[in-house]
Amino acid sequence: MKRLDGKNALITGSARGIGRAFAEAYIREGATVAIADIDLERARETAAEIGPGAHAVEMDVTRQGSIDAAIAATVRQAGALDILVNNAALFDLAPIIEITRESYERLFSINVAGTLFTLQAAARQMIAQGRGGKIINMASQAGRRGEALVAVYCATKAAVISLTQSAGLDLIKHRINVNAIAPGVVEGEHWDGVDALFAKYENRPLGEKKRLVGEAVPYGRMGTAEDLTGMAVFLASSESDYVVAQTYNVDGGNWMS
Repeated sequence: MKRLDGKNALITGSARGIGRAFAEAYIREGATVAIADIDLERARETAAEIGPGAHAVEMDVTRQGSIDAAIAATVRQAGALDILVNNAALFDLAPIIEITRESYERLFSINVAGTLFTLQAAARQMIAQGRGGKIINMASQAGRRGEALVAVYCATKAAVISLTQSAGLDLIKHRINVNAIAPGVVEGEHWDGVDALFAKYENRPLGEKKRLVGEAVPYGRMGTAEDLTGMAVFLASSESDYVVAQTYNVDGGNWMS
């Protein structure tokens, strides 16, 4: 028997990157997965590439109507919602004196409000079903500490860790486990943008920041999306039934807590 047999998951921002890797891992373990993404065409392509067990759902986590519609579509397709992964997120950086309200509001809208209100909608569905569930939020090592150029993103991920604690304590009475994963630096297309921002503000050549952060990881390299899938499967499975309101570092040793 596979670890997620008979379970139905929704993963936000899963048309690419970490979310896609989670979807593939969940399907290997027997789950069905809603590939939820603001880019419906890309989500459909991803679902088709992954194969049976994956289906695409359009979802904008900044709009409540879109959140509710995505939850409803997932339940219509799969019959229930057992697992939510709040993966959708946005990154930006700037010195404190250059942070704009637009950037602040956009990051908090997606990273914090998007996480909270998607979690809320999923929890309501899980409570109505009466069979518990698993909610996994994506935090970050950036939520464990401040960084000079990354104030807003760090603050959003610290908020995700705090929300995970509060929601975990509140929802466990319904046998809904809420936990989080805090990755470190993860290789992927998003890091090209991150590297370019650091190059701009730290006056570095392109590629240097990425190389340096990879070398600084105690494990010896940047992480990959696949490095995170073991924790994602564990937290979605019955093996984590007694794990409540925790945030797990999966970062090659970058942060100890």
